[in-house]
Amino acid sequence: MVGIIAVTICFLLAYYAIKKIGKDPRNILPVNFANKIWIPLLIFMASLFCQIAIIVKLFRFDYTYTIVGHLSSIGIILSTAWFLIIILKIFKARVLRKYDVSTSDNLKARKVYTQFMILENIIIFIIIVLGVGIALMSFDSIRSIGISLLTSAGIAGIIIGLAAQKAIATLLAGIQIALTQPIRIEDVVIVEGEWGWIEEITLTYVVVRIWDKRRLVVPSTYFIENTFQNWTRNSSEILGTVFIYTDYEVPFERLREELTRLLEDSTLWDKKTNVLQVTNATDRSVEIRALMSSKDSPTSWDLRVYIREQLLVFIKENYPESLPKSRISLKTD
Repeated sequence: MVGIIAVTICFLLAYYAIKKIGKDPRNILPVNFANKIWIPLLIFMASLFCQIAIIVKLFRFDYTYTIVGHLSSIGIILSTAWFLIIILKIFKARVLRKYDVSTSDNLKARKVYTQFMILENIIIFIIIVLGVGIALMSFDSIRSIGISLLTSAGIAGIIIGLAAQKAIATLLAGIQIALTQPIRIEDVVIVEGEWGWIEEITLTYVVVRIWDKRRLVVPSTYFIENTFQNWTRNSSEILGTVFIYTDYEVPFERLREELTRLLEDSTLWDKKTNVLQVTNATDRSVEIRALMSSKDSPTSWDLRVYIREQLLVFIKENYPESLPKSRISLKTD
């Protein structure tokens, strides 16, 4: 009876202390820490009480000791693993609070987010495997089976390795992405001809958020084995191009002046690059390329469509004879 009262008091004191500490902004624990930890804490304290009950011999039947002993051991192991996962998530949340991926210059923040997301998945996977393994090994029958399997571990390892070769390669690709970072969270990429942002990176797959709200799920190995475009690898700044096809009679200098005026009046331009060049000429028209810069790829897209539209309106209203046309020469006898 004394043991029950002692364990109950310890549980209430621990829960109250955690909840009190979580409300103090000076501590590393978030406000909702107590809400997350009360279930594993309850399991741990109940399992601890059962272990104490076994020691002081509170139960009448021998088989009860066996059942309660196994269940309490599993409870302690699994609740400890649960504690470790919660602490890991809290540590990640505290570290990531210092980095904001919503800012324009967010290269460092995206690096840290990518590393923590993938490493968190790896550590959680290891904790779960170890917790389940230790819990199962607490049973004598399973432990004896495990010891007997060690004699054939070499052959079994080869068979499992060959059968799970693709799965292992996918896991290793996820770890390699975390270390080398060919992609990061919120990177702008072109994958399989689709333009979008890296939304989620796991150990086995990557989710790309397409510009039209679709989601492209790609295996992690794709970004190790295939070529793809990453528009924000070193910086979010990007150059945009606009191609216009006109007749030979178009005044190029007037187009340059108009492009400069349009860019200076637009808040989308970062005031770094402003170029208009004739890049090709055919028997029917000339190809004019307008080159401009902006702070990121979504802004660059908006700037490009704006410049394309306004240049076409300018040519149509001021130099309609410069629009593309076909010439036919007729000879009469």
